[in-house]
Amino acid sequence: MIDIGLTKLALIGVVALVVIGPERLPKVARMAGSLFGRAQRYINDVKTEVSREMELDELRKMQKDVQDAASDVEHSISKGMADTEQAFNDTWSDNNTPTTSWSTTPSTASLSIKAKNFRRKKLARTSALPSWYKNQNGRKTRVMSAAARVAKYRPAGTGKPAGFFQS
Repeated sequence: MIDIGLTKLALIGVVALVVIGPERLPKVARMAGSLFGRAQRYINDVKTEVSREMELDELRKMQKDVQDAASDVEHSISKGMADTEQAFNDTWSDNNTPTTSWSTTPSTASLSIKAKNFRRKKLARTSALPSWYKNQNGRKTRVMSAAARVAKYRPAGTGKPAGFFQS
């Protein structure tokens, strides 16, 4: 870069004052400043345009990489599905009866056993003691909150207690 010190600037100023003259020097200085500002703005515009192009190229490259990866994933999934479908069709066409010991539908005997066990467990959970026995012996069948008990057993004449500002 150009190395301009204070002495060189003073020398340029004195030469400009002598050559241009004192009456036209302010106009020339303003014009030189505006030209210098335009040049700086133009250089900054070029720099930003170059950086945008570089970023755009990087984004295009990333987009291409993502599209390649997506197509690879799609290809592997479709290949896996085709292999699975082919294996399924081969197995289905070889023999129509299942060769494994398990079946997709449970037998009626196992369903009835499960239902009986479920009913037995539900009865044990919900009614370990019959409700008539609970009522006869005074056991609680429902839980009541403290506020509900106060409201239920409050004497009829008292009503709600007076607030702080009420008399």
